[in-house]
Amino acid sequence: MLPVIALVGRPNVGKSTIFNALTRTRDALVADIPGVTRDRQYGFGSTEHHRFIVIDTGGLIESPKGIEQPMAVQTQRAIEEAGHVVFVVDSREGLTTADRFVADVIRRSGKPAVIAVNKSEGREDEVAVTEFHALGLGEPCALSAAHRQGIEELVDAVLAGTEPAGPEDQPVPEGRDVRVCVIGRPNVGKSTLINRLTGENRVIALDEPGTTRDTIFVPFERDGRRYTLIDTAGVRRRARVEDGLEKFSVIKTLQAVEEANVVVGVLDARETVAEQDATLLGIVADRGRAMVIAVNKWDHVSAEQRAEIRAQLEQRLRFLDFAAVHFISALHGSGVGEMMQSVEAAYEAAMRTLPTPELTRVLEAAIKQHQPPLVRGRRIKLRYAHQGGRNPPLIVIHGTQAERTPEDYKRFLGNSFRQAFDLRGTPVKVEFRSETNPFAGRRNELTPRQQKSRKRLMRHVRR
Repeated sequence: MLPVIALVGRPNVGKSTIFNALTRTRDALVADIPGVTRDRQYGFGSTEHHRFIVIDTGGLIESPKGIEQPMAVQTQRAIEEAGHVVFVVDSREGLTTADRFVADVIRRSGKPAVIAVNKSEGREDEVAVTEFHALGLGEPCALSAAHRQGIEELVDAVLAGTEPAGPEDQPVPEGRDVRVCVIGRPNVGKSTLINRLTGENRVIALDEPGTTRDTIFVPFERDGRRYTLIDTAGVRRRARVEDGLEKFSVIKTLQAVEEANVVVGVLDARETVAEQDATLLGIVADRGRAMVIAVNKWDHVSAEQRAEIRAQLEQRLRFLDFAAVHFISALHGSGVGEMMQSVEAAYEAAMRTLPTPELTRVLEAAIKQHQPPLVRGRRIKLRYAHQGGRNPPLIVIHGTQAERTPEDYKRFLGNSFRQAFDLRGTPVKVEFRSETNPFAGRRNELTPRQQKSRKRLMRHVRR
């Protein structure tokens, strides 16, 4: 399972900026005001050597009042959930009494911790970290999250001794199961679906929320293919998660998603498609996981309710247009076979090899159908494409001004590749790279003969 890292510290030391740097997102609000982060927030992070889950927390102070009290509770829970703690301090303000209080909290938790001395830009590392040795939590790491300086080194220090994460884009080796993770809110029928697929009562299925308290791995075989089904505890709004066991369900679900090749998102046809459903499935899509949507208990709703749920799916989950939707009854088995066919198709699409000549032909056909736009009076020129990864398929397009390609044209190209290669059930990521000018910045250093060669080369590139 992915390691879990909690970012902890007093208010306004830059925890959310570190969170955004680790996750390469802007999910955490960042402002020069203490207390912007009030709830704990989860994200997937990665560096060259590691993949992990990171938790952002609000500021921790000694005598919390008002909104500071639930913030302190959220931070304590994050420390309990995590396997590693990053203790964030401010190099500019130096060691404070509030920092000493946070250090005591971390020591009492017994969790391994590394001090991250943020806002250290412009200072020698040794000078920036010197006074923080007094906290007695080991060698501090100097960094500047705002400039992404020292982030890789921080993660290496936090996860020292942890086995580096393997590549994400490898197909399942011969003899290894395809991992299918089943997620959704409590009591939508996840365990019933797994029991239906395996043909036996492998997991407890009761008509009450919270029956599944941990992640459960269930191997089974279907049509000659070996699978491992991953059953997860239902994810509820964090404000409602009070039980000592259930508070770990968010982390365990995110870890299960990372372990999976395909994710089945289960919805209850008797309920509305809630914001929480969209948020959870959006996290799966952001991770690039192949996906199938299963609307369960379809046999329990009227024709009017069916029309309403279809409209909600269209409106609230339109960003998942790549995922097949199946209306099923896990209890009686209707629609489950067709759902598993989509699971298999989604896996095959996510792991498919896309030859460079065919990708380039599809790119040329798309450009012929719809020319790239002008940027600053110059036409974007896209020349060729190749595959940069799998799970999900990553297509890298090279050209002139390619990085300035507008979002709507990126979506157009992504859909063109999806249709041409029948990539159903998986996100398709498109990355743009501009050709570099080898003579940039050297014009004054070139001889007249070299300058002529440069002009010939640039004429060729423009053609």
